[in-house]
Amino acid sequence: MKVVIFAGGYGTRISEESYLKPKPMIEIGGMPILWHIMKLYSHYGHNDFIICAGYKQNVIKEWFNNYRINMSDVVFDFETGTKKIIGTHAKENWKVSVIDTGLDTKTGGRLLKIKRLIGDEPFLLTYGDGVANVDINEVIKFHRSQSKTVTVTAVRPEGRFGILEIEGDEIKSFHEKRKEDAGWINGGFMVVEPEALDYIENPDMMFEAEPLVRIAEDGELCCYRHNGFWQCMDTMRDKERLEALYKSDRIPWKVW
Repeated sequence: MKVVIFAGGYGTRISEESYLKPKPMIEIGGMPILWHIMKLYSHYGHNDFIICAGYKQNVIKEWFNNYRINMSDVVFDFETGTKKIIGTHAKENWKVSVIDTGLDTKTGGRLLKIKRLIGDEPFLLTYGDGVANVDINEVIKFHRSQSKTVTVTAVRPEGRFGILEIEGDEIKSFHEKRKEDAGWINGGFMVVEPEALDYIENPDMMFEAEPLVRIAEDGELCCYRHNGFWQCMDTMRDKERLEALYKSDRIPWKVW
């Protein structure tokens, strides 16, 4: 199945780095978070990627253009003007289509712009700023069992604030917010049937807004509940947390 990744936004809430590069290209452990997401899909056998680029899309194209040589040992012969790769650490058998879907295009519009590449087959869809240890093939299996138009992976993010139990003006207890205290949200890692694109009536729509709402109203939206690790990289605090996890003994999203 093709894997579609949204990677065109400005990333304004992490502007400390996104003024230089698109948010999916911000590095965790020396590699873009986009690479980590792609490694997850590749681990489960999905290697045909469509990157919906926009803001600083040239950075994404240049990174993939240079990927093999940057992951290899190279001999540069200045006399002949040639170069020769003598050993490579690049093991991926990826096909990567980086498509400029526009600077200010909404997610619905980005999908319409790549519709010709998706074709008439179901596809995988996620965001270029969130990692997880979700079993992609289990999500696909669940999607097929439900026979719905769209399956969303639902996650419960860890809370950042403590919970107060209050009676009157007295605090009876205090504890850190647990995942169980949070509601379910759309964590990405979706499976989408091609007819879902028919719900996008114009390119100014957010796919997550009216199209998904209407799909839900038609009884065609279901969720795969993921209770494992999930983390988006929305702010510098998120990036720092992911970096700390990467440097730990166990990288929770690394299943490959």
